[in-house]
Amino acid sequence: MTARLQEVYSNEVFDSLRGKFQYGNVMQVPKLEKITINMGLGEAKDNPKMMETAVEELALISGQRPVVTKARKSIANFKVRAGMPVGAKVTLRGENMYVFADKLFNIVLPRVRDFRGVSKNAFDGRGNYAIGLKEQSIFPEIVYDRIDKIKGMNIIFTTTAKTDEEAAELLRLLGMPFEK
Repeated sequence: MTARLQEVYSNEVFDSLRGKFQYGNVMQVPKLEKITINMGLGEAKDNPKMMETAVEELALISGQRPVVTKARKSIANFKVRAGMPVGAKVTLRGENMYVFADKLFNIVLPRVRDFRGVSKNAFDGRGNYAIGLKEQSIFPEIVYDRIDKIKGMNIIFTTTAKTDEEAAELLRLLGMPFEK
């Protein structure tokens, strides 16, 4: 059984992109490669329990166990030593990626207060797109009463598209709610 968004890509989006951009080879048609969710926790150096709760919340949100990221260099001004845990990240691929994207587009983003769509200016020039969320409580898996501190996260959509225009069309056809 495949994810709903994966079927939408196979049945509708693939043909639409191939027709619009006139690709000669089917391997040129852009597709979603991976989704990376990153939660930076600089204040976790003072409170190790915060790192545990962030890892649990990220696992609930993504459906996959996150990796704890550690500082590469010591920075005296921030009181950070090399090797200290400073964040957590998850890289989603395959079916998990499509399930998360479907949930993000159709359930999570519409729950944001005064939501008018995501910016079209967050492309990196190579066909990848980044979203920053201010709080984790907009995800339905998170129980609001158990949140000790509001934490934000970055979500990066990595595509095989060569240009931002192709990536924008791919994400739009998959259901990304871009602003008008």
